Amino acid sequence: MSRRRLLQTAGAAGVVAPFGLMAGRVFADPDPLAHSPICTGIEQVADASGPLKQLKLTWNATAICTVAVPAADERGIFARHGLQVELVNFAGSTDQLLEAIATGKADAGVGMALRWLKPLEQGFDVKLTSGIHGGCIRLLTSKSSGVAAVRDLKGKVVAVSDQASPAKNFFSIVLKQQGLDPTRDVEWRQYPADLLGLAVQKGEAQALADGDPNTWLLKSNFDLVEVATNLSGDFQHRVCCVVGVRGSLLRQDRAAAKALNEALLESGEWVANNPDEAAAIFAKYSKASVADLAAMLRSHTHHHHPVGADFRQEIALYADELKLVDVIKQSTDATKFADKVYADVFT
Repeated sequence: MSRRRLLQTAGAAGVVAPFGLMAGRVFADPDPLAHSPICTGIEQVADASGPLKQLKLTWNATAICTVAVPAADERGIFARHGLQVELVNFAGSTDQLLEAIATGKADAGVGMALRWLKPLEQGFDVKLTSGIHGGCIRLLTSKSSGVAAVRDLKGKVVAVSDQASPAKNFFSIVLKQQGLDPTRDVEWRQYPADLLGLAVQKGEAQALADGDPNTWLLKSNFDLVEVATNLSGDFQHRVCCVVGVRGSLLRQDRAAAKALNEALLESGEWVANNPDEAAAIFAKYSKASVADLAAMLRSHTHHHHPVGADFRQEIALYADELKLVDVIKQSTDATKFADKVYADVFT
């Protein structure tokens, strides 16, 4: 069986009663996280019996692209893979997050590749193990801005939520690929995420770049037009959200790391096949309606969750592209970098 077919079969299994394992706490400083004890030698099976392996998984509860996490929890997918997973909504910086995972205060996390790769270049003991999905970054503009394509941003102001955001990194790459200088030809101006639409409406910026669900809501609330997404053009089959696992867990309990990745990929496949039900699960974390959340999920590629050589190649592509915009050092060998930050838990 192919991996996708196997996941589709697993995702089509009967509904399992929720296990209610959501922790629901937010922390900005990783210190409050207690180190999870390491148990070795769990057997990875679809219907686990015996004690469940306890893990802590960090995620961003405001980002619809992480919906596979609460879906796996509420549908009992983690438990079927022999896991009891405490979900920790992390509100700190990416460096803090990766440090929390690397030092054992958390066991794994889900986040954006274009935010994680630069900090991983610094040597955190965290390995990327699989992709979750593609999509969720959008470039929006007003109907009167004259911006109909990314190349039309030359000489314009683009509103972003922070200067190291995945949205800024992504559209900087696209600008560079189209022969523009993303630093000199475009001004990136920072605003609070909920004021990005207002900045465009007032004319302080001619476009905005951010992620769902914020961009989806801003598009409707401010009558904006979508110019491009991170599924446009050559990026239509690229992953954006990834799983990262602490190196010590991989070395000491590879079976647990494998089980966690398999559970998340099964959940992602279920999300792709059941966007309305997945949206209902995520609704408690968002101001968006279930209908809007379901529409967002349908616009993403939750069927796309690469592993193995395919995933490693996508990491290398991102590394080369981030070199284009001076996010990753020019001296970095993209292939060696991908080999360094990637770990295969499936073979």
